[in-house]
Amino acid sequence: MGLLVLNLGSATLKVALFAADPAQPDTPPQRLWEASTPRSGELTPQLQSWLAPQLQPWWPQIHVAGHRLVHGGERFVAPTRLNAAVLQELEGLNPMAPLHNPPALEAIQWLQALRPELPQWACFDTAFHSTLPPEASTYALPAAWRQRGYRRYGFHGINHQHVAEALPCARLISAHLGAGCSLAAVHHGRSIDTTMGFTPLEGLVMASRSGSVDPGLLLHLQRQGLSLGELEQGLQQRSGLLGLSELSGDWRQLRLASADGHRGAQLAVAVFLHRLRAGIGAMAASLGGVDQIALSGGIGANDPSMLNELQQSMAWLGPVSWTQIPADEEGMIARVILQQDRLSRADRGSDAAGG
Repeated sequence: MGLLVLNLGSATLKVALFAADPAQPDTPPQRLWEASTPRSGELTPQLQSWLAPQLQPWWPQIHVAGHRLVHGGERFVAPTRLNAAVLQELEGLNPMAPLHNPPALEAIQWLQALRPELPQWACFDTAFHSTLPPEASTYALPAAWRQRGYRRYGFHGINHQHVAEALPCARLISAHLGAGCSLAAVHHGRSIDTTMGFTPLEGLVMASRSGSVDPGLLLHLQRQGLSLGELEQGLQQRSGLLGLSELSGDWRQLRLASADGHRGAQLAVAVFLHRLRAGIGAMAASLGGVDQIALSGGIGANDPSMLNELQQSMAWLGPVSWTQIPADEEGMIARVILQQDRLSRADRGSDAAGG
């Protein structure tokens, strides 16, 4: 069985193809091919011009497709087979992850038009955090607001789950650091706290997203005449490392510029690391101590200087194993969807036999 995985991040488009042996369900799927490219311009034309030709020779081997959906809301807490009703529900979640969910749905619709007979599944970044206890998932808001689902969901769950499965231990802090950044406190494989909340805007400093900001400041900006659209664009696309440095949201470029004395880049690096250390301390408090800290994502897995800096500045945590691990959202999606697809096929076979 061949599985195609599409992963649309806030800055990149990643695609991978896996093969699995139905006779060996416990064997991890084999990665046959992968590619990635920066997202640029309108998505559907990019999919048609960049991806469609590369998929052409693989179609005979592709039997199912999987997608990363950032926000699954309260309902979608497990891999879900996509149909018209599910897609309609997912469209209602677009305002909660405006940089991620709409393009993912656009990719689903593109693939549906290209191969209407192909079964498609969605995996949700929020699903791994469905185990958050009430004290970690609840905002201190009026009851009427909380009853409408305004709570902390957490994100990057697909990669946090990958890290947790790759590095099993009692008390793990998983740090997904890339264009988007979040931490997860994982206790015996279950997420018990995280830095992102109702949307992927809360928490750490990110490439162009602000992370946590005093809500009173946002109210003040609105009173000063800033429109809702201007506020959203500023927080989502002109803040974070980009806003601090006034140079770039690219961590590698900022590291080089900082070393050359660029004051904006130095400020961006310093603020990023300060908020990261504070977040790690908070996750350690939620866990009651920490056994292992794993840095993942494009920044976390590829900056050895950051690993050294954090180890030295956070030595007060005591004996902790620090490591860097590449993100593998595509592999995690492949594993869980193949498992769900097998279960779904088995259920349909059982129903047919009994019917």
